[in-house]
Amino acid sequence: MRLFQAGPIPLDLSLELASGQVHALVGPSGSGKTTILRSIAGLHRPDSGRIEVGGDVWFDSERSLHRPPETRSIGLVFQSFALFPHMTASRNIEAALGHLPRNQRRARANEYLERVHLGGLGNRRPAQLSGGQQQRVAVARALARNPRILLLDEPFSAVDQVTRQRLYRELADLRQTLAMPVLFVTHDLREAMMLADRMTVIHRGRSLQTGPPMELVRRPADVTVARLLGHRNIFHGVAARDPATDAPRIAWNGLLLEIAPGNNDGRTRLAEPGRPISWLVPQSSVLLHRRDRPSLGERENPVNGRIEGLTMLGDEAHITLDVGAAQPIAFMIGAHAARRNDLRTGADARVSLLADSLHIMEAASS
Repeated sequence: MRLFQAGPIPLDLSLELASGQVHALVGPSGSGKTTILRSIAGLHRPDSGRIEVGGDVWFDSERSLHRPPETRSIGLVFQSFALFPHMTASRNIEAALGHLPRNQRRARANEYLERVHLGGLGNRRPAQLSGGQQQRVAVARALARNPRILLLDEPFSAVDQVTRQRLYRELADLRQTLAMPVLFVTHDLREAMMLADRMTVIHRGRSLQTGPPMELVRRPADVTVARLLGHRNIFHGVAARDPATDAPRIAWNGLLLEIAPGNNDGRTRLAEPGRPISWLVPQSSVLLHRRDRPSLGERENPVNGRIEGLTMLGDEAHITLDVGAAQPIAFMIGAHAARRNDLRTGADARVSLLADSLHIMEAASS
């Protein structure tokens, strides 16, 4: 799939979806995620491009081809579910079964209700169902069309957190039986990490990076992707070499930081000493030095600082450490560990930046 348009929401991207896989589109509000779904569904016509699903071309600007929505074999679950309020759950699903003889539709609708764990609730109208149950009816209706592709537009945003966790598990179970590609739009990175096989980061209508979710989080392509994925510890330094071993290092804040061999995806940016670079370390890879006894990991890239901020959120302590650089280092530890180490604002602290998690990117443009 290739899409381009100049506005009002710009698009300039290519996507390939594999059958049986869940592919997440992640990006901030206004980045074009929903417009992409609407383009696939035929509800929006971009300026140019091509959409092909299973060998069937639905849109091709060069051929002036734009198949209307009703001729595209899609299942679409809206953010608001969009159920017919005057129809029962069973009738809502039957509305998507027009390809079957009328006398077969009720039985097939009940089969889909069973598939989403709503057996016995077919006679209830949407107002008589919880938000999670309405969402499952919407999924059942989308699947009842026997679609070539299933499109999910922020499907969990309208339900409470407890229901959301249950729906995550149910969708994870359901996807094992789906043969079509699933394109899933979310602004919640955690949802994409839990549910998606692959993820594309979208910004201003452009696809910036695609890959397995954990790979993108650990190895973002550039500073923009890193920031969109929520990384806080993004710093700027210079490529360097260890004077004793000639191994690649990061010169930063008066230190030579060790990086693990091979953790930079085979790129050679560090082979050019003196080259400006950007780098990141995940908060989970910032290791606090304990005051009562040292650990092996403390030998890696030790950094001294003073606690600039400490916020307790439940059983977690969120800490920023002033190390004399342009910005502090952020990390989290258990609240009990913060109390045991007598951490407080203004106190001195020492951390290590684990070498196998340091990731090098192109220097941020000014």
